[in-house]
Amino acid sequence: MFTSVDDVSARLAETGYLASPAVATTVFLAARLGKPLLVEGPAGVGKTELAKAVAQVADARLVRLQCYEGVDESRALYEWNHAKQLLRISAGRDESWDEARTDIFSEEFLLPRPLLTAIRGDEPTVLLIDETDKADVEMEGLLLEVLSDFQITVPELGTVTATRRPFVVLTSNAGRELSEALRRRCLFLHIGFPEEELERRIVRLKVPGLPEALAESVVRVVGALRAMDLRKAPSVAETVDWARTLLALGADTLDEAVVRDSLGVILKHQDDIQKAAAKLGLDAL
Repeated sequence: MFTSVDDVSARLAETGYLASPAVATTVFLAARLGKPLLVEGPAGVGKTELAKAVAQVADARLVRLQCYEGVDESRALYEWNHAKQLLRISAGRDESWDEARTDIFSEEFLLPRPLLTAIRGDEPTVLLIDETDKADVEMEGLLLEVLSDFQITVPELGTVTATRRPFVVLTSNAGRELSEALRRRCLFLHIGFPEEELERRIVRLKVPGLPEALAESVVRVVGALRAMDLRKAPSVAETVDWARTLLALGADTLDEAVVRDSLGVILKHQDDIQKAAAKLGLDAL
């Protein structure tokens, strides 16, 4: 998939994803070693976008399993098309049960979900297991078989083993601690808030019409907000949204009125907005 760490950086940049050296190195190793990649960090720093960018540069199909509380085997692996099975049974009333069972538990009646879809595909595939920490602990047990052996057992059909292993990315916002068994099967990457220079490059890339001085001010103010004790510190996604907002407003500088009127773009709680307005020293911008 990649020839070197520099190749990862260059090709991801072509998609608009600016990777730090740590990100590029870990992606290269995950691809070279055939290991799943567990990406952890706060929301909005580019974990999901990394999987999308890898899929784009590899010209691979992206298969996404969105995790949430209560997601189960039928949503992750497969389920049977019960309505179609009932119709088939009704249409063959003169058949014995053994004859009908052989038919209704065949490929025609199987509804593959993300994990099975990714495992049995024969084209390049990126499997994104998004927000793994939101799933129940039982879901991790299901993932262990998939990530260890890259195979899934369907009792009625047998074991499906990957002929071409997908590139697997698991993301986590660290809402709960993932098991050591799951972590052992993965390479680990933490993506935090970027360094100021990298974030300026991201803003310039994503919002090309923004004046250079304004881009620097945006990144500087967001950095100051992250240093405060807020309920939800602004992430890279909010930085880019704010830059686009200022461009849409036609702002040339970050004066007090513009900042106060647009703080809701980067801060999502009223007490955070009040705290930021009191501590930022807006007239010094």
